[in-house]
Amino acid sequence: MLERFEGGLVKLKLILAVAAVLTFLTAAQTPGPSLEVPTDKKIDALFSVLTSPDAPGLAVLVRKNGRTLYERSYGVRDLHSKVLIDAHTNFRLASCTKQFTAMAIMLLVDDGKLRYDETLAELFPDFPPYGNSITVRNLLNHTSGLPDYEDLMEALEKAKGPRWTPERQIQDAEVLQLLKKERAGKFAPGASWSYSNSGYVVLGLIVANVSGKSYGEFLHTRIFGPLKMNHTIVFQKEKNEVANRAFGHTKDNDAFKETDQSSTSATLGDGGIYSSLEDLAKWDEALGNHTLLGDKEFQSARTPVKLADGTEPHWPKEPNDDNLHPGKPVRYGFGWFLDPYQGRQRMRHTGSTMGFRTAIERFTEGHGLSMIILSNRTDLEPEKLALEVADLIFNEPHLRR
Repeated sequence: MLERFEGGLVKLKLILAVAAVLTFLTAAQTPGPSLEVPTDKKIDALFSVLTSPDAPGLAVLVRKNGRTLYERSYGVRDLHSKVLIDAHTNFRLASCTKQFTAMAIMLLVDDGKLRYDETLAELFPDFPPYGNSITVRNLLNHTSGLPDYEDLMEALEKAKGPRWTPERQIQDAEVLQLLKKERAGKFAPGASWSYSNSGYVVLGLIVANVSGKSYGEFLHTRIFGPLKMNHTIVFQKEKNEVANRAFGHTKDNDAFKETDQSSTSATLGDGGIYSSLEDLAKWDEALGNHTLLGDKEFQSARTPVKLADGTEPHWPKEPNDDNLHPGKPVRYGFGWFLDPYQGRQRMRHTGSTMGFRTAIERFTEGHGLSMIILSNRTDLEPEKLALEVADLIFNEPHLRR
């Protein structure tokens, strides 16, 4: 009986020893508490150092696969009220407006009220002969060769004295009149590529002429209203007001000064929209779901332009404020740059105007990643910051899909 008991005791000790070893090995293979910094804190670290709570700042939205991954705001809307920027704050979008102008044109084409091959001469019968071969498509993808209206303003003011100021701003109709006084474009339509604010001002006028509504009314009826972008507006001084408005600023040495309006701030189709993170999240959702326009109908916007001879376009060689990459290849559709980033397809646009810098970046294949950065100061680089966020997220194993 004792031998049987002692044998059983030896077996029990052996079992306990094996169990202890297995427990140790399992514990060694199981990671302890993670020291990895959460993604939102990594993103916040990029932006929190850029401004102070009482200075002009920025609003940041990151969306992935149809949901908000990160949303945060930094700084104040203006230096008088010191109201903090939030998701409802409306910023001037500047050239990010062009994607909305392009969508308005595409909706009119889809309605059968407009054709991409329609010319300026058909749409504006008193337009001079150089407009006979400039099409709506040329305007959309910056191959029209239209003169830059800012250059025409400068030339006229040199000849006849000051005419436009931040208080007396040039209007769309005046831009069209300046273009009508010219006898030739910068190049034959389709022969080259040159970023054209003139083209998008004219597109805004086309939206109004063809629809029978003002540019702002059409966008509200067909885009902002259906998407419930309730606080996004086409701003026209003394005609409407921007709710929760951010004012633009420029840094002068170590201090900021308000620089909200210029003589060209009243033009519409090229840069006149104000919007917020809250509303732009709805825009991003609609683009992803093809809410306003079917995938097939929207494909033109995502097709890079080719020149008339079939070659790839390039930025002009001569640098200027609108020539961001002199001499380099450019991929542009309707209202969107389409150049890939690190092999990933994307559609993007930036905006730069008096006191504001903006960027909208959308990766369109597989990743569903969007970054929207709106800033009411000119010393920040939203596009560069957006790509830093993209790099961070693409390197997060749990966020790669």
